[in-house]
This record gives sequence, C-alpha cells and structure tokens, in this order.
Amino acid sequence: MARNLLKNPSGEEQLEFWELTENGGCQWKVEDMPGDCGHDFSNDGVTKYFATSFELCLKRQVIDLLAEGYSCEQLDAQPAVTVEDWYCGRTDCGCVYQMTVCLLDENHEVLQEFKPEPVTFDPDCDNCSWQQVRHTFSEYGPGMRFISFEHGGQDTKYWDGWFGVRVTESSVTVEV
Repeated sequence: MARNLLKNPSGEEQLEFWELTENGGCQWKVEDMPGDCGHDFSNDGVTKYFATSFELCLKRQVIDLLAEGYSCEQLDAQPAVTVEDWYCGRTDCGCVYQMTVCLLDENHEVLQEFKPEPVTFDPDCDNCSWQQVRHTFSEYGPGMRFISFEHGGQDTKYWDGWFGVRVTESSVTVEV
C-alpha cells in the first residue's frame, strides 16, 4: 500500500512542514471547511484547507526519498509516482490555481516535471467547487532521489483577505 509522502496535506497542523515560497497579500491561512462562500468537500474526514490571498501564495515540500526509507535500487527501477491535489474557488471571487511537481536527482536536477496550465475560476460562469488534478510519472530514468511538490495561487480581484484559491488533501505516492 503506497503512503502519502506529504506531511500535513490538509492543514491540520496549520502550515507546519511547508516552505512558503511565495507568501503575498495577507499571506497563507488555514481555514475550516467549507469556509465563507465555500463548497463542501467529498470526504468528511477533510476538515481544513489552505487559503491564498490577493498576491501570489505558493508553498512547497521537497521529499527526500532515501530518508523516507526507499533504496536506490527501488528508485532506479522507476516506480510510478502519483501526485494528486484538490483545489476550489469561492462563490464570490475569481481565483487562479497552479502547481509544479518535479522528480529530482541527488543534485536536485530535474528528471521530469509536471506543470499543468494555471486554472482560472470565475464564479459567474464556472463551477468553482472542489476539483482534483492527478498525474502519474513514469519512464523518467534512473536516479530519482527527491520529489518537489509546489502549489498555490491567488484571487483575481485583489481583494484584501483570503479570496484566492483553496487547496487541500494533496498527496505524493511512490508505487514500489
């Protein structure tokens, strides 16, 4: 059974374990589900989410796979790596969501990258409820030792507060 290698994926421990690479506007905040002008989440066990503000907010974790107990042999066999993230907007303000996940070698050089186009939500014409992004890496070559997972966004109206994209229940799994 593959385990989620991200620590604190839904904000239960506030911002613990996350490196705040961009912390604009009113900065990152953890809120309770569903939040103001928010949407219910499909899993009742998820009670919190991370909220972004009116300037770019990005947060990252870099997973050290050897420290997590994987061997060089297991990693060099190019096991499937699956990343998932959940994001949504508010019903009263547009927002932008982005993510970048990189498989890295021992020198933190990129072996393979997943960086979908940013998603913009407009509550006047889009369903801003929780959406999932999922990607599985394969055939990336030997040498993976780290995984960098970064995500976030901001609102589109530059309103003071936390009107930007919301993220929760992020995961990174390695199938060995």
